[in-house]
Amino acid sequence: MTTSNKLLAQSILLLAALCGTVSIAMFALAPTGSLRIFRTEWPLAGVLAWDALLSLAFFVQHSGMVRRSFRAWLGRFVPLRYHAAIYAIASGVVLAAVVVFWQPSEPRLLVLDGLPRRLAEAISIAAIGLFFWGGFTLRSFDPFGLSPIRDYLKGRREHPPVFVVRGPYRWVRHPLYFCILLFFWTTPEVTPDRLLFNILWTAWIWIGTELEEIDLTVEFGDAYREYRRTVPMLFPWRIGMTPRQGATVGSQAQRGTPRARG
Repeated sequence: MTTSNKLLAQSILLLAALCGTVSIAMFALAPTGSLRIFRTEWPLAGVLAWDALLSLAFFVQHSGMVRRSFRAWLGRFVPLRYHAAIYAIASGVVLAAVVVFWQPSEPRLLVLDGLPRRLAEAISIAAIGLFFWGGFTLRSFDPFGLSPIRDYLKGRREHPPVFVVRGPYRWVRHPLYFCILLFFWTTPEVTPDRLLFNILWTAWIWIGTELEEIDLTVEFGDAYREYRRTVPMLFPWRIGMTPRQGATVGSQAQRGTPRARG
């Protein structure tokens, strides 16, 4: 490994970790429109159109870069070990832009008070806890694509990842997405822009999950078809029918599916 290659790998690793961590923290801790760094005096229709365009930009980047065709094209120019990290960097930049440039709106369409508000807040907290549990059960969950670069820097051969069904993945195929949806829809105050956000991002998660299911079925074949038959995709409404805990059903790793990097 040359000094320049080592420096490049370290730089990409650091940038991916920084972009991923900061953008997710901004998204989780600063509700859309709360930063008010970029303000306009547009009418409601203009505000909603702008916010919709910001959402669309993130959807196109986030779902487009993960498609097999894009990864094949990127592989012509960039070593495979950097692909996931570059994806994390791009996603972090666009997500941060959504948070910074999102325009709030009035009036408030719904405001929960008293017991309903406390219940909504409790569900939000539970969703966050379930999200971290789902990530933990993946054991080597690597949302920022750092593992391949670390292996390269340490001169280790990357081990083939293993597809394992455990924890909340026994009841829902995409528990992390389920938690995000819970978090979206348990906000105690709803304005027009927040309602738009919830609708657009829910639709995107649903469509993106369907597209990811296609990739998973191609990757794992009958094993994943059986998993799809017994476990719901986004909502754990069929808890009684679950695969055996810890069952290995294939290999490959990415984002919030029950796949763990080896």
